[in-house]
Amino acid sequence: MTCRRRPSSEEVVRVSPALLGDSKAPVPQVVAEEEDVSGPWELECAGKRSVESGLEANGSEGQEEQEPVNSTACGEPEEEEETEEEEGSCCSEEGEDGSNIYFYYTIGERWIDYLQRTEDSGFLRHVRPKMKRKSENGLDGRALSPGKKLCKGSEYSRTLGPCMPSPTTTFGDLRNAKAGQARRRRIPSVAPPPELQDWLRTFQRWSGPEKLLALDELIDRCEPSQIKYMMQVIEPQFQRDFISLLPKELALYVLSFLEPRDLLRAAQTCRYWRVLAEDNLLWREKCREEGIEEPLNLRKRRLLSPGFMYSPWKFAFMRQHKIDMNWRSGELKAPKVLKGHDDHVITCLQFCGNRIVSGSDDNTLKVWSAVTGECVQTLVGHTGGVWSSQMRDSVVISGSTDRTLKVWNADTGECVHTLYGHTSTVRCMHLHGNRVVSGSRDATLRLWDIETGQCLHVLMGHVAAVRCVQYDGHKVVSGAYDYTVKVWDPESESCTHTLQGHTNRVYSLQFDGTHIVSGSLDTSIRVWDVESGNCLHTLMGHQSLTSGMELRDNILVSGNADSTVKIWDIKTGQCLQTLQGPSKHQSAVTCLQFSSKFVVTSSDDGTVKLWDLKTGEFVRNLVALESGGSGGVVWRIRASNTKLVCAVGSRNGTEETKLLVLDFDVDLK
Repeated sequence: MTCRRRPSSEEVVRVSPALLGDSKAPVPQVVAEEEDVSGPWELECAGKRSVESGLEANGSEGQEEQEPVNSTACGEPEEEEETEEEEGSCCSEEGEDGSNIYFYYTIGERWIDYLQRTEDSGFLRHVRPKMKRKSENGLDGRALSPGKKLCKGSEYSRTLGPCMPSPTTTFGDLRNAKAGQARRRRIPSVAPPPELQDWLRTFQRWSGPEKLLALDELIDRCEPSQIKYMMQVIEPQFQRDFISLLPKELALYVLSFLEPRDLLRAAQTCRYWRVLAEDNLLWREKCREEGIEEPLNLRKRRLLSPGFMYSPWKFAFMRQHKIDMNWRSGELKAPKVLKGHDDHVITCLQFCGNRIVSGSDDNTLKVWSAVTGECVQTLVGHTGGVWSSQMRDSVVISGSTDRTLKVWNADTGECVHTLYGHTSTVRCMHLHGNRVVSGSRDATLRLWDIETGQCLHVLMGHVAAVRCVQYDGHKVVSGAYDYTVKVWDPESESCTHTLQGHTNRVYSLQFDGTHIVSGSLDTSIRVWDVESGNCLHTLMGHQSLTSGMELRDNILVSGNADSTVKIWDIKTGQCLQTLQGPSKHQSAVTCLQFSSKFVVTSSDDGTVKLWDLKTGEFVRNLVALESGGSGGVVWRIRASNTKLVCAVGSRNGTEETKLLVLDFDVDLK
């Protein structure tokens, strides 16, 4: 921008033809007067502020809809080279000294001359702007600087006059831009009222707040059908596919907040959303939230449609969802029936992978295939009833009334070791790694190496039969009929804590490395700190013996002889749910298992029931023996993700001793 000092207020400044770039172009004459520049020259400040406030209210969308200076509108050819934009604009600004600055131009010349006048200094500044190439759609693609507006030269008369700012972007502009070349919808068969244009011009002259007030009053006077029409016109204009506008990483981050059900619905929106919704890492996080740790890798990945293939993690999630639905409401297929212990009681049950091991008071253990239902091996060698067992892979350990433990190879049926040392029935045991701890009615505990068959340590201190034991590889915790719970350091064979508080026999234990939970015939459940030995909570609510418990994280599920099952938070000591109601068990709860969604319970009433873990609601009966209530009993249950094994029978001959295997798996075809 070049500046020339005006010698006096009365002088006439003539623009040189050389500055116009064409010696034949007409030369405009510009007269600057100090006293009188009103009329078409001057843009009122109030009008300037009103227009600017309207533009600011429209935000960035208003800026996108403005049209740039178009030299071809003035009858001149378009420049081919794009050059830098010099300072200056064709609209009003505020000067550095705080004074108002106005820009003027003439129409019909090769170049547009901008004249700038300040109220304080008496000089004229001549500006020769560079031309900018238009984009293909006729709009300047570059963003406008804050405070600068573009003008349409073609909208004004071909006389020297002020450049008026372009009007605020209207909703009609947005509709037309979005519709492209297609004509927007009009009301059919209706002639416009003669007063319509006057009414619209009156509305256009009002300020922004006045327009809002008028619209508010207009809406109050509209009928519901008219409001519905306005919504149908307005709502589509503000719909944006923001997911497609985001970078893929951000789009996936947004989608990660959706529930899986909503994510599947989003995949039906459009092709790009479906591509995002099939992202393998996205479904991996959904799987981990549900406790699914491994993807399901098929030998041949399934092709959904051209360009789409199932994510292994998504397939794992969908499979698990179908399995959960099979547990909850799927058709109960006829179970596999495994018979082999005649009319004896099944005293212990283990289930891992596709192998089931049942122990009985008939002195034997049997190994079954959960797939075929066949008895694979019969483990014979004990001379008394088998009352406890543990299993890891193909290794089975059993404890008997013959005072011994035996280590078996489940594949071959061979007895690998016989462990001697106890002087009474081996009533309980717990396996960790290659070591097993056994508890006996002789009031002692023994730690064994199952690979060598050697007794490593003997723990003595209880004064009555040891009924339950837990071992985490470092500490041994035992509960006995002497009303106490003891914590042991097996390496030093010392008792580190004796936990006193129960007033009757301790029948059940759970230990997670930090907390000990003990259940007693005194109807209470106690939560202890393993390091300090302090009792953290006493859980009251059951009315009889707590015969079985399971602990996972901070959630404890307890089954009681009072026919109820309770769900507890051991950190707060609060009872979260009591599984009861019209469909509750009618007799003592014998066994239970629970997952992240369900609780499965068995009872002396001959039923196996499924409950919702979070709500405590009864879902349905999974097993209901015909002899239930007249002697039929479900002694033990073991569950995996897809199968449920139940040991059933009776003590009066009304129900044959057998194993029932229910399958909830899904077809992968």
